[in-house]
Amino acid sequence: MSNQEMSRLEWAMTQYGEALIRLAYTYVKDVHIAEDIIQDVFLKAYELHDQYRGDASFKTYLYRMTINRCKDHLRSWSFRNLFFTNVTHELCVEIGAEDTIIRFEEDYEFGIQILALPVKYREVLVLHYYQDYSITEIADLLKNSENTIYTRLRRAKAQLKEHVLRMEGDSIG
Repeated sequence: MSNQEMSRLEWAMTQYGEALIRLAYTYVKDVHIAEDIIQDVFLKAYELHDQYRGDASFKTYLYRMTINRCKDHLRSWSFRNLFFTNVTHELCVEIGAEDTIIRFEEDYEFGIQILALPVKYREVLVLHYYQDYSITEIADLLKNSENTIYTRLRRAKAQLKEHVLRMEGDSIG
């Protein structure tokens, strides 16, 4: 790898590292696993630098690698085993100080609802509203049609709206 390619990778790590960790977190729901996945992605980008054809931007290339790596992780036996083993433990963990919970309760609840959506809905919401990708870019990134992305966004928003209305009904009754 030339010095120019190495500095390009270092720049990408600085520029996109945090956003990629957030993206990976939306899939795996564990910050440490998300960090490991991003480390793997950058290592793979380093190892396969000569295979990058430039068909898409380097950012898109890294996002695609991240999504693929996350999906691989979710399909793995070790993840499924770990997930079911730790469900009870995670339900019992305290979230933090009371004043922090009160201050961020609505954002936290909304974030929980987004993370509770199926991956196919969660990923389009995060990519569109939090990562500012266009429908066309998301379709290209996820290798789906634009209509599929529109449909997934619509369904994801409908599910979130349904939950909000249910929550409001519960608080009134």
